Amino acid sequence: MKELVSPKQVALALGVSEASLKRWCDKGLIPAIRTAGGHRRLPINGVIHFIRQTGQHVARPEILGLPPITRQTAAAIESLKTLFRDALESGDEDQARRIVMSMFVNGRKAHEICDSIIAPSFHEIGDRWQHGEIEIYQERRGVEIVSRLLHELRLILPPPPEAAMTAIGATLQGDPYGLATSMVEVTLLEAGWAARSYGCGHPAATLAAAIEDVRPSLFWLSASVIREIPVFIQECRLLYETALSCGSAFVIGGRALVPEIRCQIGYSAFCDTLAHLWGLAMALRPRGGG
Repeated sequence: MKELVSPKQVALALGVSEASLKRWCDKGLIPAIRTAGGHRRLPINGVIHFIRQTGQHVARPEILGLPPITRQTAAAIESLKTLFRDALESGDEDQARRIVMSMFVNGRKAHEICDSIIAPSFHEIGDRWQHGEIEIYQERRGVEIVSRLLHELRLILPPPPEAAMTAIGATLQGDPYGLATSMVEVTLLEAGWAARSYGCGHPAATLAAAIEDVRPSLFWLSASVIREIPVFIQECRLLYETALSCGSAFVIGGRALVPEIRCQIGYSAFCDTLAHLWGLAMALRPRGGG
């Protein structure tokens, strides 16, 4: 996707006059920068933010480097999930991208996309693999596709404000599933946080050191797989105590965190969907922030 576009390109993409586009820029509705030659250029994330906020119709999305965009109703999400799952299984990255970007440009938030199509698709793909209906390479290929899509969403989200609250997170050693922690990162970024996923498979001691060094407002731990429950509980207790000592909220989530395990560890909040995390992130922000 293009990082900078001209006012003429955006006007053509939206089907409006260039004069109207420049008026929106003059009013600050679309951010603009000036090149060394004095020409106005528009950051693509600012353009997409404007489209999402105003509901502008994108007549020619290809000019902005976007796939064909179709509007969806709430009733269509279930069929989109099936189309998305099929695209991941077949390795059709273009189709998967069309679905995600259409939802995003049409105003769906990142956490809604993750909760409604990405996470359910992988649950179904996992079940189908366990029953021998698909190969493991298809699931791994799908993970790579979604990782690239999440990276693209990160690039087009507006940057967090200068005084944004900070958040970091990861998975523990033995948990190789980095997609969940990437989805948390994108959710918090869209909520106006300066969020950074540290990836997967970390020893608890190094995550505790990260909390002490960064002193984030929030530390998240995603748990998709728990290899040894007693070790996991001990590691979570270390992270919780470290977070408390540093003034950080310790937020956990993931399909492996069943009630029998959660009752044995301390935490500030448990989020079983990204929508819950979004609500928490918005509630924790200072009034008037973001």
